[in-house]
Amino acid sequence: MDRVKDLASKKAAVIFTKSSCCMCHSIKALFYDLGASPAIHEVDHDAEMEWALKRLGCNPAVPAVFVGGKYIGSAKDVISLHVDGSLKQKLIEARAIWF
Repeated sequence: MDRVKDLASKKAAVIFTKSSCCMCHSIKALFYDLGASPAIHEVDHDAEMEWALKRLGCNPAVPAVFVGGKYIGSAKDVISLHVDGSLKQKLIEARAIWF
């Protein structure tokens, strides 16, 4: 769990993903379209990391999105934030994008 928190705090935007997850790909694309360059951590071969994400409350475990070191949710949550306009504001406040 400490490893997840450490990785999540090292960059303004962090996404834990699996290469086979279509929603992970969509969330990464959304961040890139907004101008962010998130740190991407693939958990395909890291069951311990996936389990740590679940223990932190990430359900499903991927995509797990952190902005400013705080867990903001999975794909459903991120899309909701984007639709209501608050995702971009969170990215600006975390200095993941500039405007």
